[in-house]
Amino acid sequence: MAMTGVLRPGHAQLRVLDLEESVRFYRDVVGLVETGRDAQGRAYFKCWDEHDHNSIVLRQADQAGMDFIGFKVLDNATLDKLEADLNAHGLKTERVPAGDLLETGERVRFTLPTGHVMELYAEKTRVGNGLPKVNPAPWAPDADRGIAPTRLDHCLLYGPNVQANKPILTDVLGFHLVERVLGPVEAGEPEIGMFFSCSHKTHDIAFVEYPEPAKLHHVSFYMPTWERVLRAGDIMGMNEVPIDIGPTRHGVTRGETIYAWDPSGNRFETFAGGYHPYPDWEPITWTFEGFPHGLDYPQGKLHESFLTVVT
Repeated sequence: MAMTGVLRPGHAQLRVLDLEESVRFYRDVVGLVETGRDAQGRAYFKCWDEHDHNSIVLRQADQAGMDFIGFKVLDNATLDKLEADLNAHGLKTERVPAGDLLETGERVRFTLPTGHVMELYAEKTRVGNGLPKVNPAPWAPDADRGIAPTRLDHCLLYGPNVQANKPILTDVLGFHLVERVLGPVEAGEPEIGMFFSCSHKTHDIAFVEYPEPAKLHHVSFYMPTWERVLRAGDIMGMNEVPIDIGPTRHGVTRGETIYAWDPSGNRFETFAGGYHPYPDWEPITWTFEGFPHGLDYPQGKLHESFLTVVT
């Protein structure tokens, strides 16, 4: 498909309780590539097969969670247009100057009805993936350190009034709704979970209804195969990483997955599989009664921690 407008998830800034412990975890266990530190003390990382300078930013704080998620757009003209469209929709935006985030251009920042801070940007320094552009090998030298995901894949975010996010994502930013989870009929909530894509993936961002605003459920890293997800589970076991769910398969998105926690209690996912939807496909619907299989298809189980533990 033609890639225009919003292209992909570009970065997420996570709050961690001990920066150096978290740096070691994301570098040595998850296997990300550290790309720099800034004057604020933040640490920057990328997955080995990403070409831009950073996708994960760590900031030391008193409380874990996510400060913001950023999406890369096609160019600066697109950035200007999307800001105007957001303003016309009634959303207040803020321009964050270039260089505020290391090696990243000017960003347009706004707050969604669920309380999550989202931003758009067009420019970020390209550092490559360690492979040449002519006759490259199948993987880079850093590709087998730790879990070694290939990219930042998506985030799942919890907050109130997810219905109000929907027109912003679809009508303004050009995402399409791929899958949805219906609430119980007696509650009168038509959609309590929504999975949106700006690309060919099952989801680039997702939201679930939750009473408290601006909560992070998980940040997800893409693994090229189910076998690599299972290998990630072994590495988690070797390093005594606490696992939440998995290895298992979702019914929602058909993804193969393990969920675990970083040292600060932020949940992360190693994710593979899924399918490749087109924007003209109708969304898949999961009923409230069918969602246990949507979460954990083999067991058909609603894991309490998955529904209640957020940062």
